[in-house]
Amino acid sequence: MSTPPPRQALTDDTRPATTEPTSDDGAFGWLRALGPRGRRAFAGAFGGYALDSYDYFTLPLSMVALSAYFGLNSGQTGLFTTVTLVVSALGGALAGVLADRIGRVKALMLTVITYAVFTVACGFAPNYETLLVFRALQGLGFGGEWAVGAILVAEYASAKHRGRTLGAIQSSWAVGWGLAAIVYTLVFSLAGDDLAWRIMFWTGALPALLVIWVRRSVHDAPEAAAAREQSAEKGSFTAIFKPGLLRTTIFAGLLSTGVQGGYYTLATWVPTYLKSERDLSVVGTGGYLTFLISGAFIGYLTGGYLTDKLGRRRNIWLFALLSAICILAYANIPSGANTLLLVLGFPLGFCMSAIFSGFGSYLSELYPTAVRGTGQGFTYNTGRAVGAVFPTTVGFLADSWGVGGALVFGAIGYGIAALALLGLPETRGKELT
Repeated sequence: MSTPPPRQALTDDTRPATTEPTSDDGAFGWLRALGPRGRRAFAGAFGGYALDSYDYFTLPLSMVALSAYFGLNSGQTGLFTTVTLVVSALGGALAGVLADRIGRVKALMLTVITYAVFTVACGFAPNYETLLVFRALQGLGFGGEWAVGAILVAEYASAKHRGRTLGAIQSSWAVGWGLAAIVYTLVFSLAGDDLAWRIMFWTGALPALLVIWVRRSVHDAPEAAAAREQSAEKGSFTAIFKPGLLRTTIFAGLLSTGVQGGYYTLATWVPTYLKSERDLSVVGTGGYLTFLISGAFIGYLTGGYLTDKLGRRRNIWLFALLSAICILAYANIPSGANTLLLVLGFPLGFCMSAIFSGFGSYLSELYPTAVRGTGQGFTYNTGRAVGAVFPTTVGFLADSWGVGGALVFGAIGYGIAALALLGLPETRGKELT
């Protein structure tokens, strides 16, 4: 059995590691500390998750047009999101196993190709049922990308900077969301609604370009890859339910359920809320989403910093409370107070995103290397599947409560997340191999 070479000797393919800055302090110390290979892995994961976000948001942004085109009620439109998230649980769990068995980078490419192909297919759907099936299949890739990309980068990152590094990866979700909002504004302004929603889905082919670059430039972290290959239990669902990890798996799944139930309630229904109950135009909706998305981007970066400073658990507790407060405030703004609605969008986006920043580092640190992909993929995406009940519940409640009133249901999710932390340890400072 060979011993993997030290990290310093693996930081570059062609240049000696001594060319790297010796200090990892400063605003971008976390990025320098990754080394050249780690920075390429970061770029691949960042791009993959941004385009994952873009492909996801093609649906919520097109929801009003789809409802009119196919004659759907709120419950049927909410089912789109539920199906996507439920199937993503299967996709995410399988991607986690693949990441442990065939490597992080190969699994990352498979997830990106899957969500890109089926997002484009959605644009050709002739009826509601076909679109529902294509959206479900899109969830297979959508569910796996984040977990695989987060693990890939976590295994390059130092314990000192892992929260900030993974928080920066999370911020790419806001980048993809913002890009989707820009394209939505352009497409729906230039094309009629009956064609515009199809064009939105067709633009989901963009991720295919990323796969070509990832295949040539990105590699698994050598030390972690060596440790994984030497283990007999890699990629085992059985292992994460053994006594030593059973408690972690249960409570990590509950944590993911609560956070994602609250998040996807907002991500799915806020665009519809702005158009249907606040009577905003396409351009107006895009403007309001700009505040929400800007808050989300800064929230991801801030949350990553705080998860290193405060610890994983304290960061999640803090923003679970603040997110619940923001949802209640946002959903109860009086009619006509659209300026307040605009301003409050920033802290809402900030809080509901900052809570996610610790997930990449926290879930990676809760599991050993051999089953890290399986554990993170399973718990994160089980949370997506169970949390998917929230958007559908809002959809059915919207017919009687209104979308704004039903949105408060999302606050329950953040309460579940706060309680789940009682069963999980603090992992700040843990080294990964």
